[in-house]
Amino acid sequence: MTNFKESAKKILENHIKNLKEEGFGTSEPILAQFNYQAEIQHTEGNLKLLIYFGKKGNKVILQGNKELKFYQQVYNIIFGKKLFSENTSVLIEPEFYIGTDESGKGDYFGPLVVAAVCTDKSVSNELVTIGVKDSKELSEHAITSIAPRIKKIEGCVFNVIVINPEKYNLLYNKMGNLNRMLGWAHAKVLENILDVKDAPEAISDKFGNEKYIQNSLQEKGRKLILYQVTKAEKYTAVAAASILARDSFNKWFLRANKKLKIELPKGASKKVENKAKYIVNKYGNKALIKLVKLHFKTTKKL
Repeated sequence: MTNFKESAKKILENHIKNLKEEGFGTSEPILAQFNYQAEIQHTEGNLKLLIYFGKKGNKVILQGNKELKFYQQVYNIIFGKKLFSENTSVLIEPEFYIGTDESGKGDYFGPLVVAAVCTDKSVSNELVTIGVKDSKELSEHAITSIAPRIKKIEGCVFNVIVINPEKYNLLYNKMGNLNRMLGWAHAKVLENILDVKDAPEAISDKFGNEKYIQNSLQEKGRKLILYQVTKAEKYTAVAAASILARDSFNKWFLRANKKLKIELPKGASKKVENKAKYIVNKYGNKALIKLVKLHFKTTKKL
């Protein structure tokens, strides 16, 4: 069973380290009845950072005057810009957490895929051993090879949501914003993982305002300590999620290419536009609904 008291201390120590690197003064961690806490000192006034622990996990609370510029600076460090050291030679990761990532958001053809992988220390070691790293650094062949190996690792819990173009277009019309859809999908895979394994922390690749995911979190997800980090694929679980997402994205193309007997291009280039025109001429406008993300500018060009 996870020791949330120990993880609370570790989380607070990580935040103190990051705050000191940014030039902020802090007190040493203090153990209270239900939390570890520390004061963050500034000439504008002090803030208090509390990491609560309980049977259901950890919770991060920043107390103080929210109108202060100092408060916003500290808030961004804790909940946004920085979680761990950017120096990969001293990279620190949680031992037990969920990583999420997506594939297909910039591609006119194909689905939007969001995946999550939950790891502990043993699983993370296995993931590194089989060659897990950011999917953008891997060939399509390597992704096809590594993805099923991730799924076979004992103790590795994963979840993948594939939003096919037809469903994507319906959701986009309803939500009116890609980031809202991404927030919903990231929150959904987190909740699906938490139905199986009660992890205390999660890291997702930061794609927009943090509230897109936070506002979509359900009951279990709201208890997570969620960090949204730019280029989060440097963390093992996020890298594994990126591979599973890309593998499902690629498989959609293989099925579609076989069915249509043509090769659909990825991305959003002139080549993509020309292929879309070919499909419209051969199959009609309605064919695009099941193949593309209609809100892209490419649709207007057609």
